[in-house]
Amino acid sequence: MRLGCGISLILMGTRIAVSTDFRDGKTFPRRGREALGDFLWLARVFDKARAKANNTQDGYIYPCPMDRAMMWRWGIRPTDFTSAVAECSSDDRILAWVAARVSPEQIQLANSWLLTQENSLDRHDAEEGVPGAVASGPRREIILGIFVAAIAILVALISRYLHIPSG
Repeated sequence: MRLGCGISLILMGTRIAVSTDFRDGKTFPRRGREALGDFLWLARVFDKARAKANNTQDGYIYPCPMDRAMMWRWGIRPTDFTSAVAECSSDDRILAWVAARVSPEQIQLANSWLLTQENSLDRHDAEEGVPGAVASGPRREIILGIFVAAIAILVALISRYLHIPSG
């Protein structure tokens, strides 16, 4: 059964609709950590690609840098994936299309790389309201950079103050 721009899935005998209309601010692509077959990220990029094709992606970017990075690791060009999405209207069909082009080694390397992107994955989950998800704070390098800049400004101000001739 098809609902709107969604597709139907059968999970443990239950049919559910997966919407690709993200304009309501309450519906989101599937999580990047959610596997479709053996592929992490595939369900998410498939949802985003279908939403873009239907002009219902709202603020989501397809292909975003993470989409491109995963496709590169799979050995698939974004243009080829976009063309496949136009022909493959179900999870099973896109999974078969991708699986026919990607080796088990490429799948493993792509999945491993994705899991190193924990900050981005956590941020997606938090922004999309995944229960219990918490986006990590600013990276330590950013905080250190701000601290160093503040010290440099303070030193410059003190130096300026000390070199002002008294009249």
